[in-house]
Amino acid sequence: MTPGTTKRMILMLLIAGAMVGGVVWFQHFRNTMIAQSIRASANPPQSVSTAVARESLWQPTVEALGSLSASQQALLSAEVGGLVTAIHFDSGQRVRAGQPLVELNRAPLVAQLAQLEAQAALAGTNLQRDEAQLKVQAVSQSVVDADRATLKSAEAQVAAQRALIAQKTILAPFSGQLGIRQVNLGQYLAAGAAVVTLQRLDPMEIDFTVPQGQIELVRVGMKAQVETSAVPGQTFSAAVTAIEPQVDTATRNLKVRARVPNPRGVLLPGVFATVRLTRGQPGQYVTLPNAAVAYNPYGATVFIVKDDGKGPDGKPRLTVQQRFVTTGLTRGDQVAILKGVRAGETVVTGGQLKLRNGSPVVVNNRVQPSDNPNPQVSNS
Repeated sequence: MTPGTTKRMILMLLIAGAMVGGVVWFQHFRNTMIAQSIRASANPPQSVSTAVARESLWQPTVEALGSLSASQQALLSAEVGGLVTAIHFDSGQRVRAGQPLVELNRAPLVAQLAQLEAQAALAGTNLQRDEAQLKVQAVSQSVVDADRATLKSAEAQVAAQRALIAQKTILAPFSGQLGIRQVNLGQYLAAGAAVVTLQRLDPMEIDFTVPQGQIELVRVGMKAQVETSAVPGQTFSAAVTAIEPQVDTATRNLKVRARVPNPRGVLLPGVFATVRLTRGQPGQYVTLPNAAVAYNPYGATVFIVKDDGKGPDGKPRLTVQQRFVTTGLTRGDQVAILKGVRAGETVVTGGQLKLRNGSPVVVNNRVQPSDNPNPQVSNS
């Protein structure tokens, strides 16, 4: 083989090797780009809003919506039927305990009472006469015993008749304010028919519920503040009087009752009101907007934004990490985080439904959820 032929063979081998290497590199480059394209299309960056967890001074407070009711209330009705012969009240009148309100016709019962009283008097006279006869052995002991039984029976009939007559008068069972009259003079009132409502408006009571996470903040005797739109601009003092000894299994809330003095009668039953209870000293809490926390059956979670360095385009690459948290009290639009988030960490506040662990994100904070500790209702 001549030197020229050897050189040509070596040159051809080099060219062939370069071509094979180029093909292999191109295949690798193509596969890499395809894989990157698939990954990019499978999990593109999601647009989210974020907020920085901050530590703030927070007074432990329970705020709940409750319903006011009278401390005593009753729908008055007749025990027995009869014709209305007298009405001793007006609608909306204040009455005292034991005050007569309505009288039904009792004339036949009174006449029968006179007959029963006469029979009882006769039975008493017979007993006295026979007791005198017994002393001289003119009658037997059995006769006297029968006379005593007859007298007791007659007296029982008199007492029963008087009780029946008393039922013909409807009395106020307690002091309070009457509602609208539902009966008229001359009307026949059936047994159990409604006559009027009676409410004791001072003090009032308010029932509200407390989430199980705030149960430790509520105690009997605690002071509370009550506000209602029915009496704007005023705050009423209250005190917790009773706590239900069990949590509602459907809502996981605890029912609480407080008593509210109402000497001027401005609060009325059925009105909704806001109750605030404050306990202990203010403390430092890490807070987040309520919208940042996702509540699930297996626990509460948030997404923490992480900086994963720079991407292929040279810009910072942000991803998220899902983390379980322990939530505490709420205050307006804020929630206290007891465990799981440190002050200064960036947390996703919007767009969580599109995320999972490791998802790339793009921050867009043009729209932010409310983070007001004391939001006000707009009248517009």
